[in-house]
Amino acid sequence: MNIFKRKQTKTIKLGDILIGGGNTVSVQSMLKTGKLNIAVEQCIELENAGCDIVRLAVPDLETAEWIPELKKHTSMPLIADIHFDYKLAIASLENGIDGLRINPGNIGSEENVRKIVDRLKDKKIPVRIGVNSGSINKKYLDKYGVCPESLVESALEHVRILEKLNYEEIKISVKASSVPMMINSYRILSEKVDYPLHLGVTEAGTDFAGTIKSSVGIGTLLAEGIGDTIRVSLTESPVNEIHVAHELLKSLELVEGMEFVSCPTCGRTKIDIISLAKKVEKALERFKEYPLKIAVMGCIVNGPGEAREADFGIAGGIGEGLIFSKGEILKKVKEQDLLPELVKIIENHLSSNNE
Repeated sequence: MNIFKRKQTKTIKLGDILIGGGNTVSVQSMLKTGKLNIAVEQCIELENAGCDIVRLAVPDLETAEWIPELKKHTSMPLIADIHFDYKLAIASLENGIDGLRINPGNIGSEENVRKIVDRLKDKKIPVRIGVNSGSINKKYLDKYGVCPESLVESALEHVRILEKLNYEEIKISVKASSVPMMINSYRILSEKVDYPLHLGVTEAGTDFAGTIKSSVGIGTLLAEGIGDTIRVSLTESPVNEIHVAHELLKSLELVEGMEFVSCPTCGRTKIDIISLAKKVEKALERFKEYPLKIAVMGCIVNGPGEAREADFGIAGGIGEGLIFSKGEILKKVKEQDLLPELVKIIENHLSSNNE
């Protein structure tokens, strides 16, 4: 059960997804291609992986024309990422986009921003204002330098433009590649606004380093009750971003799903626990939405006791091992039968509970 008290922000609606207001933290990713056929494939893969929202860079009118085709292949809300050209925002809206990522202060004249807002108002389509450490307004750079204060003030300047036009279907991000700067920026911003916040560490890196930076930055803020939707930015397949995001949310008990625990191994371990743990995780991937805790332990002496909170688990011995549930031993089996027997027991458990 989640023990973190979340800040109550305003609620906005993106497609069928509610963001803010205490609703479930949603998971986002971005299409990583300039080709429509690959974009369609990525949409399908992302939705199957559990992505809630997907963003599409729209650098030209041709890409804006992709939107109806993409929407044929996914039920996820689509966000158009627009820079500088208001006509791209209008074209995206005309093609059925569900949300915009746009900074009004970079779009040109107030009249151009008004043209976008007039179209937004009809369907209450939300806008994400997103500033990162590379897009800070020059006047705030001159005043503060690159720091949380300049990030936040730049974002709020964009917010004020939309508020002046009486449009408040807004969420905000203030991302940085520096984790401490990112954390402090969102803390300051959270004190100043009630809009929902989109969390992320920009340019986090490849799978390993990027996962760590994103987990520390996003996880710290979520543990403080800050954040309504997240994107883990990795220089990897977008599906990897979703896997990391879901594990991050599960680790904070903000969403339910299958949780794996495994011992780090030591001199008492007599089986290949590293290989076995990976096989168990892969074999049970199809049950990932079920709120079960699964343990893979290397020692039959302490395993069931140390993992007594696990719904089901394995504890290895010499050529054999135990299968247990909630600390109680269910059976002893040969080493090669540990995985198939565990899978069978879990399948039977889920089957009987769903009857």
